[in-house]
Amino acid sequence: MALHADALALLADWAPTSPDAATARDRTLDLLAAGPAAMGREHRAGHVTASALVFDATGSRVLLCLHGKFHKWVQLGGHCEPGDRTLAAAALREATEESGIADLRLDPVPIDVDVHPVGCQGGSLHHDVRFAVFAPPGAVERVSAESDALGWFPPDQLPHPLAGGTARLVAPGLAAFRRACPRPAP
Repeated sequence: MALHADALALLADWAPTSPDAATARDRTLDLLAAGPAAMGREHRAGHVTASALVFDATGSRVLLCLHGKFHKWVQLGGHCEPGDRTLAAAALREATEESGIADLRLDPVPIDVDVHPVGCQGGSLHHDVRFAVFAPPGAVERVSAESDALGWFPPDQLPHPLAGGTARLVAPGLAAFRRACPRPAP
């Protein structure tokens, strides 16, 4: 119940970062009208997921995973779990599990929302709420069971094949990085 309430409040108050994100946010709010069931992967009509674009400590690289099931590079993230109380916490948990990096920091304001088809329950939709996450200096990634590989990439040189919607995370993610990690004046 807390996760569903958090998702409703977060998305109702969120200022979308693009027209596509606005449409996806509205579709996700419509899905959430189904109640807390919309948070779980068993909800065949679709379910809310949480993901994170991870930036290194300088903001000059992003961490992506080569997804083990669909063999495309994508941000870290996935399904909400029963213990998750907020979407931000779910995204941070997923980023930590999938990267193996401790002490990640998350900007609690989403950078994007995307709705895309997936194979869950024989065919469903992920309503993915996406956040920017910042790795500590010297962070070393560790491949999880869900990935074939992890890699750091300059934001303007993302790898191929890239999952749809991942590239559009860069601009709002960099804006979040600049807000969260301002550079000292010279």
